Amino acid sequence: MDSPSSSSAVSGRLLHLHRSGGSSFRHRPRPGGGSSSEAGTPLGGVSYVSTPIPDDDAFDSGGDKYLLAKTYFDCREYRRAAHVLQNQIGRKAVFLRCYALYMAGEKRKEAEMIELEGSLGKSNAVNQELVALERELSTHRRTGSIDSFGLYLYGIVLRDKGCEALARTILVESVNSYPWNWSAWSELQSLCTSSDILNNLNLKNHWMKDFFLASTYLELKMHEEALKRYERLMGVFRCSGYIQAQIATVQYSMRDLDEAEMIFEELLRTDPFRVDSMDIYSNLLYAKESLTALSFLAHRVFLTDKYRPESCCIIANYYSLKGQHEKSVLYFQRALKLNRKYLSAWTLMGHEYVELKNTPAAIDAYRRAVDINPRDYRAWYGLGQIYEMMGMPFYALYYFRKSSYLQPNDARLWIAMAQCYESDPLQMIEEAIKCYERAANSNDTEGIALHQLAKLHGMLGQSEEAAFYYKKDLERMEVEERQGQNFVEALLFLAKHYKGIGSFEEAEHYCTRLLDYTGPEKETAKNMLQGIKRLQSGFPSMDIDHFALVMLSVCILAMRLHTAGDDDLLRMMLASICWSLATRRTRRLHGAKTSVIGKIQIPNANISISASWFL
Repeated sequence: MDSPSSSSAVSGRLLHLHRSGGSSFRHRPRPGGGSSSEAGTPLGGVSYVSTPIPDDDAFDSGGDKYLLAKTYFDCREYRRAAHVLQNQIGRKAVFLRCYALYMAGEKRKEAEMIELEGSLGKSNAVNQELVALERELSTHRRTGSIDSFGLYLYGIVLRDKGCEALARTILVESVNSYPWNWSAWSELQSLCTSSDILNNLNLKNHWMKDFFLASTYLELKMHEEALKRYERLMGVFRCSGYIQAQIATVQYSMRDLDEAEMIFEELLRTDPFRVDSMDIYSNLLYAKESLTALSFLAHRVFLTDKYRPESCCIIANYYSLKGQHEKSVLYFQRALKLNRKYLSAWTLMGHEYVELKNTPAAIDAYRRAVDINPRDYRAWYGLGQIYEMMGMPFYALYYFRKSSYLQPNDARLWIAMAQCYESDPLQMIEEAIKCYERAANSNDTEGIALHQLAKLHGMLGQSEEAAFYYKKDLERMEVEERQGQNFVEALLFLAKHYKGIGSFEEAEHYCTRLLDYTGPEKETAKNMLQGIKRLQSGFPSMDIDHFALVMLSVCILAMRLHTAGDDDLLRMMLASICWSLATRRTRRLHGAKTSVIGKIQIPNANISISASWFL
């Protein structure tokens, strides 16, 4: 779950940075001099260079106006702040005025959205200040009268207008000029939608770049790379709760729930009033169905700060796990009123609407999540589930493919796609098998893929492949000490399969194991064991049903011959049958290969009995 931040809080931090004009780290010269501390990951125990203070940072005659405008800005009176600075030309004043206009446009846009469709509604409202801001900021960039913070704002304006390529270029200029502005790095991350785009960024070497790359790797589902970066950073910033939380998030994304839980618990022990990233911890506890721990966490964040979006989301997860989905939706809505761009709240609220069978609301929630972040595989997966429930498999497949493309190592997504291919309207069994194979190779912890692969191969008459997957599934269930209907089904199939191919020892092994269970399978196993014993003792190698039909035919023929008074022919036929069976047994005892022994031809009748019937 993403950790949202208030726009006003972000702006406050930016203005504080801009006002101080330097890094939060103080400069301490290294032994031997040199300026290498300006780049690369810092070493432990070393303070970092401060940013050179721009020439206009000293207050001039307009300093009092700047302070007044800053006060208006902090009070969210954005247009008053911009009006106070309308004739100021200093870089700080220009940035604050333009930023105030941008925030005024955002404030008006949100008001229009609420007026048109309610507090959680969707409209086509746009920030009306974007065009004028782009014109002014582009002019300042051409003339060189813009600083890194102005470039940051220019990048946001371009992003909102849809000029993503140029926005990336501007944001790269901003972070290269002043690498300590994490807000600029965050905006740049949102524009890096693929590893190719990320690799083509022309970034200067700096330790803040490592934080950016680690966070972007996590967003792009490049979990191994993200984990390596964060572990490197943890070696330097040993007491950083942020890095610790990010490592736990990576472990959670990699489905290593136990390791992630240990890290979150340690984080709470050292920082018991922490709310940041605890929404992800609540997702983890929800996945593990740890109701007691989730209840404790919800109570803790409620007492700490109940009006944080993360707190509302944690409480919503608690009610969802208890099955109180209406209350869960209520708290997700509260979270979204506090932060409309809270991605996970939209997605999880969609899940709750699915539970409540409110399909239109679920679709709307998932689409909002996709609008905020098109790389949210959970929202695409949710849309696929909705359309599958509505009996629209082709639409469902489209969304399942999107989700599996974004998260190719999640077995659940491949299983959902396979089940869609299996559905009655499609019946694309071969495609379903391919998806189940991907799921089986993607750490399918629930074992659904192996069982379904065995069943589908069995449906197609591919007995060897079915036996292979049934055996693998059986081994998995034995390791996990799981026994149920799937376990019995696997034993029964393997017993029949090995009996059919003449591997009597294997067949007897699985039949014997079936005797420990109640139900019709136990009786089937008993009958199969009897048949195996007869076959092993030299009895005819046909199955019992076939042999019974043959013997019935022989009896009927014998009765007809007896009725016709042809006892000599009857005695000759029975003698031939006995001779065939005796020869069959003799050959078996000597290991000879059986073949057709003889043939009884009934004179003046259109009937013949081959001794091979009994072999």
